[in-house]
Amino acid sequence: MGFFWTIVVLVVALAVAWRYLGAYMVAVYEGRVHFFGFLERPIYRALGTSPEKEQNWKRYGASMIIFTGVSLLVTYALLRIQGHIGLFNPQHLSAVPSPLAFNTDISFITNTNWQNYGGETTMSYFSQIGALTVQQFMSAAVGMAVAVALIRGFARKESATIGNFWVDAVRGALYVLLPIAFVAGLIFVGQGAVQTLAGPAHIHDALNGVAQTIALGPVGFMEAIKQLGTNGGGFFNANSAHPFENPTGLTNLLSIVLLLCIPFAFTYVFGKMVGSLRQGIAVLVAMVALFGVWVGFTAYAEHQPNPAVAAAGQVHQPTGNTTGKEVRFGDTSSALFGVSSTMTSTGSADAAYDSFNPMGGFGLLTGMMLGEVSPGGVGSGMYTILLFAIIAVFIGGLMIGRTPEYLGKKIQAREVKLAGLGVLVMPIVVLVLTAIAVSTAAGRAGPLNAGPHGFSEILYAMTSQGNNNGSAFGGLTGDTNFYNIVGSIAMLLGRFAIMIPVLALAGALAAKNVVPHSLGTFKTDNTMFIGLLLGVIIIVGGLTFFPALALGPIVEQLSKGHFYGTGLIGPFISHLTAGRLF
Repeated sequence: MGFFWTIVVLVVALAVAWRYLGAYMVAVYEGRVHFFGFLERPIYRALGTSPEKEQNWKRYGASMIIFTGVSLLVTYALLRIQGHIGLFNPQHLSAVPSPLAFNTDISFITNTNWQNYGGETTMSYFSQIGALTVQQFMSAAVGMAVAVALIRGFARKESATIGNFWVDAVRGALYVLLPIAFVAGLIFVGQGAVQTLAGPAHIHDALNGVAQTIALGPVGFMEAIKQLGTNGGGFFNANSAHPFENPTGLTNLLSIVLLLCIPFAFTYVFGKMVGSLRQGIAVLVAMVALFGVWVGFTAYAEHQPNPAVAAAGQVHQPTGNTTGKEVRFGDTSSALFGVSSTMTSTGSADAAYDSFNPMGGFGLLTGMMLGEVSPGGVGSGMYTILLFAIIAVFIGGLMIGRTPEYLGKKIQAREVKLAGLGVLVMPIVVLVLTAIAVSTAAGRAGPLNAGPHGFSEILYAMTSQGNNNGSAFGGLTGDTNFYNIVGSIAMLLGRFAIMIPVLALAGALAAKNVVPHSLGTFKTDNTMFIGLLLGVIIIVGGLTFFPALALGPIVEQLSKGHFYGTGLIGPFISHLTAGRLF
């Protein structure tokens, strides 16, 4: 299937998902879906709660923190005792080392799924299923619950509650994630993705005297939730470039549909729950505009010859950067997958992002720097773009000289401060930790490349973890004490330092009454608002990160394949501090 027809099929599939999956999700979170009631009710009884026991934002947030804390302890313990659990450990893998277990634990709990390890050589089947896959479901359900809580804040009037965290998380996992992942898992397995507990295959070539061990495992169904929950953590080190995870063009397209469908469908949920579908469509248009531009830019960049190859004198190289790409997917489809992954906090990859052209890597990197709101992760994209929307409304209110309103709710000092805090957390975390990494010997020891690309590898790692994305420029050696600890800090702050202000904002909005619409009300469902929202997103991302980007992919592009030698990033940083780029 050509790139054009891939886009056509993708648009049609996502349009169907937006309408029907969105409507289904509204029914789920409004409590009108009960086919798993025989599972749902015992869970509520065990937790001592029920749909009727709603919570204010503080109790909702506290429940989320308690759930996360327990998940952290359980997952860490399972990884640390892996070597003592004989169940589903045919390779007899030993315990995961403490720093790596800590980083991996936080990674999967925060829906980041950053991996400083090779899955097939580090994790037993039990750890992959009982620890990591479980968190791929639950971390996604938590993000969706927070988004729904914020939407209720806009929809309710003079309410002291925003729902029940336990109910929202259970419903998201049981009714949305589980059924779709099960069906998608069947398709992955039917197309050739591996699904077995029998252990690796051992092959002996008698003719050449060569023995080979081929890693296998319960891959197919893990692949489904990896994409659907915008997780990205793969069973194999090669992630979705591995044929056992992503065997055909159909599974590649299905992967893209899965990681985009819930984030886009959330705009329908938003419009329906606040009582105005036009409001949801306005947010959707902003998401689609950003996504489309980034796909086009990155696909064009990757369809150009590799500048390093051109600099080496290979003037007759084929069109497109095929380095690090799967031949069965090609350069433009790999770019589509990469943008879909990095703009949805998924982090999975069907190509080596470290080998993208400088401007191709720029596209992936900046897609995350915009806050991953186009369309963003499951839940996280929705609540983050609503933070930007509140700031846009505030600016619009200043333009027309009246108190800003959004969906009939007055946006006052408290709401603006909370939205501003939520928007600025990620850039501060990313830039501060990047500065620490390039300023210390332990941080500079990570990149395997010299010059601006080495700097880009560090910047990409901090951006990916600070945005809970999980993808990487593979040239960074991340399994060190420094990067395991710093990365864990980035992932925790990137997740919960945004979620808590979002829940506080939900509580503040739910307590407000609706202001009647008047002629002076700034409309938030028209082209002007969409343009203002896009401007706020781009300006915040552009002005904040442009200096760092100028030192990384932009310098690399302008160098036109300049070779910086085999040294690490230290000499390049030294030149920068001396006021020179080269």
